[in-house]
Amino acid sequence: MQIPDLSATIVALATPPGVGAIGVVRLSGPRALLIADVMFKGKSLENAASHTVHFGRIVSPEGRNLDEGLATIFKNPHSYTGEDSVEFSCHGSPYILQEVIQTALAHGARMAAPGEFTLRAFLNGKLDLSQAEAVADLIASQSAGAHSMALSQLRGGFKNEIQRLREELIHFASLVELELDFSEEDVEFANRSDLRALVDKIRRYIQTLLRSFALGNAMKHGVNTVIAGRPNAGKSTLLNALLNEERAIVSDIPGTTRDTIEEVLNIDGVQFRLIDTAGIREAQDQIEAIGVQKTFEKVRDAALLVYVWDVAGGMTLAELYQDLLQLLDSAAIPCLIVCNKMDRNPLFSTEWISQPDNPAIHPYLLPEGARLVFPEALRDAALTPIPVSAKNQMNIEFLKEKLYDSALGQAAPAESTVVSNARHYDALRRADEALSDVLRGLDTGITGDFIALDIRRALNCLGEISGQVDVEELLGNIFGKFCIGK
Repeated sequence: MQIPDLSATIVALATPPGVGAIGVVRLSGPRALLIADVMFKGKSLENAASHTVHFGRIVSPEGRNLDEGLATIFKNPHSYTGEDSVEFSCHGSPYILQEVIQTALAHGARMAAPGEFTLRAFLNGKLDLSQAEAVADLIASQSAGAHSMALSQLRGGFKNEIQRLREELIHFASLVELELDFSEEDVEFANRSDLRALVDKIRRYIQTLLRSFALGNAMKHGVNTVIAGRPNAGKSTLLNALLNEERAIVSDIPGTTRDTIEEVLNIDGVQFRLIDTAGIREAQDQIEAIGVQKTFEKVRDAALLVYVWDVAGGMTLAELYQDLLQLLDSAAIPCLIVCNKMDRNPLFSTEWISQPDNPAIHPYLLPEGARLVFPEALRDAALTPIPVSAKNQMNIEFLKEKLYDSALGQAAPAESTVVSNARHYDALRRADEALSDVLRGLDTGITGDFIALDIRRALNCLGEISGQVDVEELLGNIFGKFCIGK
């Protein structure tokens, strides 16, 4: 990506397009105050103090009144971009906002590229690269968990810890490379035991961050959760019970659900995209066949499978295992086996319905004393049987807990730093590999120049996260995903 000309003053709409009560047009750059002063009739904006708001008229180049509104002044370096900035708060008519932008362009501004305001904040040292990406995550957050995670990263906790570790590693790297200047004298400036201890400490922290990615990715993007099973197993009833509303049509007629039904369920700040699918069986017609095919397609793209088994419907264990083998063959994902309709199980006590969330009810309590003993082909799968009665809301809250646990695995606790960005995850993974090579080199006694190369590789990977190394190639990919006015 070519770095944009910072001497230009840029303009863009900073609020979503469309009709609204208010729209904001943002100007930033060395001539922002001058251009705004020409456009704005009220108080002299060039002479106004920073962080002040002024009422006046916005006029076209021909002197025609466009709107009455507010101008907010931010003078460098105390602005988002680190430059002089002005924000015009106008009435939210698309016509008015476009005219205000055209007026700024006529006075010498140019249209901002996607993410250019935040790119300038990065280039002017107001944000590092990880914080800049957190801005985009904050804008896109759709749950309390995603919001909290993006806000934490924006405040720089992740950046500060990575920077501290880099500085310690840089110190040892400089000592190792200093040894190369005295290679003929066989001196050792970097204590190898201390270096090993530092690398071990950094790797432990990196591996904690890597494990947290399951949590971060789920909080940021949500968890695709497919509900599958035989016809009339109670999949749609389970969807309604989880959502606590009548979202899907429930019928005793097999094959009621022909297409997929998708809804979002928020569990402790994580969004689960629940996908109710057509029942798995030999299709009775072409439409049902398409629905069954879609079921397998959705499972392939899922992060979590909920298989609904009607324990009172006469389905054999062999048929259950056959379905699981078919479904899990296309996707190596965690699977919850929901043993549904427990209220119709002959071994079921009706007293349990008065205890709707009692996880102590044994999941292997099945008709005719049958027990779930998984065959060899399923032994390695992450299978968790859970008894429920979707009709009676029995164990639904416990099922939600298991959904959360299965989706997030052994993730880091929510109060610690959580990685949600795939680019950060990849950089951390490569840094860990480089540090592993450092330890291997120390074990085999290789020369300092090779150890220095591996340390430098780790430093570069860590530096990519915050933008402390040459990341020009990354900038277009990162900031190109921003909206125009950010």
